[in-house]
Amino acid sequence: MGTHFTTGSAIELRQPAPDDWDTWYDVLLRAFGGVPEPAEERELYRELTEFDRSLGAWDGDLCVGSAGAFRFRVTVPGGASVPAAGVTMVGVAGTHRRRGVLTSMMRRQLDDVRSWGEPLAVLTASEPAIYGRFGYGVATLQLAAEIDTNRVRLSVPAGTDDVRLRYAAPADVVDACEQVYAALVPARPGMLARVRPGWERVGVLDPEGGRGGASPLQCVLAERDGRTVGYARFAVQPEWGVAGNDGVVHVRELAGVDATAQAALWRFLFDLDLTTTLKVHGRPMDEAWQHQVSDVRRCRPRFRDGMFVRLVEVGAALSARTYQAPVDVVLEVEDAFCPWNSGRWRLSGDAKGASCERTRDAADLALSVRELGSAYLGGVSLGSLAAAGRVRELRQGALAEASVGFGSAVAPWLPHGF
Repeated sequence: MGTHFTTGSAIELRQPAPDDWDTWYDVLLRAFGGVPEPAEERELYRELTEFDRSLGAWDGDLCVGSAGAFRFRVTVPGGASVPAAGVTMVGVAGTHRRRGVLTSMMRRQLDDVRSWGEPLAVLTASEPAIYGRFGYGVATLQLAAEIDTNRVRLSVPAGTDDVRLRYAAPADVVDACEQVYAALVPARPGMLARVRPGWERVGVLDPEGGRGGASPLQCVLAERDGRTVGYARFAVQPEWGVAGNDGVVHVRELAGVDATAQAALWRFLFDLDLTTTLKVHGRPMDEAWQHQVSDVRRCRPRFRDGMFVRLVEVGAALSARTYQAPVDVVLEVEDAFCPWNSGRWRLSGDAKGASCERTRDAADLALSVRELGSAYLGGVSLGSLAAAGRVRELRQGALAEASVGFGSAVAPWLPHGF
């Protein structure tokens, strides 16, 4: 496709040149409140920007909108890694709202993603209400908690004591942590494979102005038999109350290749001296520590939306994953924004593989591409969407069959934002 596109309101869409980056990025920052970023964070995101996959909206000489799309590969049920466009840096100047700028950028971007041969687009939303009309559905949830470690005890599985922990400077052990992360990517739907250099540095960004009174970033490695099997990145915020220490541990990232590595890291964080609260966010919904604590109520768990998924090519996307139980259903798909997806698709698959082809056979289920996006990674049940009135069963039994087939043995999870 060409690099220029003009909206009906004389707003021109084009790829920003490297010399445009500061102007383009400042439009985004202003749309998110105008607070400047630390220099090291700004420089890293400039390095990560893929100019040939970015768009700017221009009103004459003024940049009034921005959108980008990182190259990612997303794990889907069955363990395959599927190319996906990570939609990012989306913003419209307040002076140009309600003029179709966002819709025009979304239209051009999805056309581009299709031309790149990527069957999925994914994003995180600052305002979840925005993206449903463009066919994105909430596909992962993320867990947060504020754990009272003075009153909550953690039990750990046998073998946890075989794991050795040691402190390390975060920047010095990036490669070891990345090896742990890479080992986990195939095991959980929603995880992102790093396909470009630079993303490994996001996890150790630690601008002083962003610490909010907490310590510099700390890192502990988990090792067994001389091999790194996990890591935790965290900061400690000392606080002193009338009764003494009330410090807070802020968990930035925690990963372990097995249950005992994870348990050893959680136990360490629970037991840090001079702290009484452990704050975690952005974690998998099925994380094991919820079943290891003595009192889950005093952990104050809560959840929010994580990653939104958009099937850009329905046939390719549904064929790319496997299904935990056999499915053979005809889907009547509605997709007003990407009409090439609309119509009937026969999905046949099981745990070994799948195919999804156009058909003229009678439909068994009717739904929009948004619902397919929500159900795609196995974390949102088609049955629950049907109960909400968003999926219609046209053949008795088809809903139960598809709901079980689309499910996942582990909760899908987006490990980091983008």
